[in-house]
Amino acid sequence: MIELINVTKAYSGKLALSGINLQVQPGQIYGILGPNGSGKTTMLKLISSIIKPTSGSIMVLGHDTVTENNVVKSITGYVPETPALYESMSIWEYLRFIASVRRVPSGQYEKRATEFLKAFELDETSSDYIGNLSFGTRQKVAIIAALIHDPQVIVLDEAMNGLDPRSSKILKDLLARIAERGKIIIFSTHIMEVAQRLCTRLSILYAGKIVDSGTFEELEKKHSEGNLEDIFLKVTGSEDLDPTVNSLAESMRE
Repeated sequence: MIELINVTKAYSGKLALSGINLQVQPGQIYGILGPNGSGKTTMLKLISSIIKPTSGSIMVLGHDTVTENNVVKSITGYVPETPALYESMSIWEYLRFIASVRRVPSGQYEKRATEFLKAFELDETSSDYIGNLSFGTRQKVAIIAALIHDPQVIVLDEAMNGLDPRSSKILKDLLARIAERGKIIIFSTHIMEVAQRLCTRLSILYAGKIVDSGTFEELEKKHSEGNLEDIFLKVTGSEDLDPTVNSLAESMRE
């Protein structure tokens, strides 16, 4: 499993995360929710061994993210919120490069890449340079690159941003199939209906701390709310937005 034990992360003395304790079991699709600036991206980078915690420990399938960071990276597929891709490469060249770094056998790579490109409707544009692609198309390439080596852990930071409905549906259904094989999937999203339908468990972050966790059914029962959006707004203290909206509407009339 993945386990975070009393994890804290500070940047220039300012806490981004404080006292985070979390467990994610094999086969789970775990949603990390929170407003902008709550620490979601920091948490996902820590789990992916991209950055180190200021204090506490993180274990990913028995491997410490600090002392065994190369092992953690090798078993993880990570899609950042804003992917940085090699713009001078074509889609096919980039995926082949990633596959070589990930040590995917050439025959296996050819089959997987072909299937992914076809599924995401990139098969006819695979020779296009990444620098000429739209944001949504770049997102598709980043997702394929993260999954091409069939990682044990998949970490997605707002990865569905920019995807068309067809690609989003394919990704959601694929993640469910992957989780059935015992893989661990962790992702952040602002799309509450996706988190509510897809996640087997959720944690809500606010100001660098986990303020609530559980299955949707557990959260629904605890807060007496019928949907995840209302639960999220209640837990983060933003449930009564009418005064804010009224003030904005009035200012536009002046």
